[in-house]
Amino acid sequence: MSQDKKSIALNIAVLTISDSRTETDDLSGKVLTDRVEKAGHYVFEKIIVADDIYQIRAVISNWVAANEVDAVITTGGTGVTGRDGTPEAVTPLLDKVLDGFGELFRMLSYQDIKTSTMQSRAIAGVANGTYIFCLPGSSGACKTAWDEVINAQLDSCTKPCNLVQLMPRLKEK
Repeated sequence: MSQDKKSIALNIAVLTISDSRTETDDLSGKVLTDRVEKAGHYVFEKIIVADDIYQIRAVISNWVAANEVDAVITTGGTGVTGRDGTPEAVTPLLDKVLDGFGELFRMLSYQDIKTSTMQSRAIAGVANGTYIFCLPGSSGACKTAWDEVINAQLDSCTKPCNLVQLMPRLKEK
């Protein structure tokens, strides 16, 4: 948390998308839940689902429909293989796309993994007033995304602006 006043604690849901991970070996999901809690937020729920567009969409749709969930962070399924379907699952749910997130994430990732970052289809957006961030499945990518982008934007004290201050207006028509 930062600067002058106490930050607002959010309810954040974490979804690991994998055909092989279990709670025992889900390092990326653990990285995210640990960082969410360390930042003073609450882990609303953490689930692992197979890399299946409809399973992913069903879980996220339930969270987006729940007024208690402020943000969803997914890990996995953002690559280019035949089973990577997270962007295809999530994009139809989004009311607004935050193009800058993917661009910024790939720029930051370039420092560590160079041109391999072009294989990431990390995305973010807003659905029914809920922020959604879709990250690659590596723990390093989750650390970069949380530490360098998401943490500051989900901290209501970040200046000059942050995503939390916009939350009351996300459902405006």
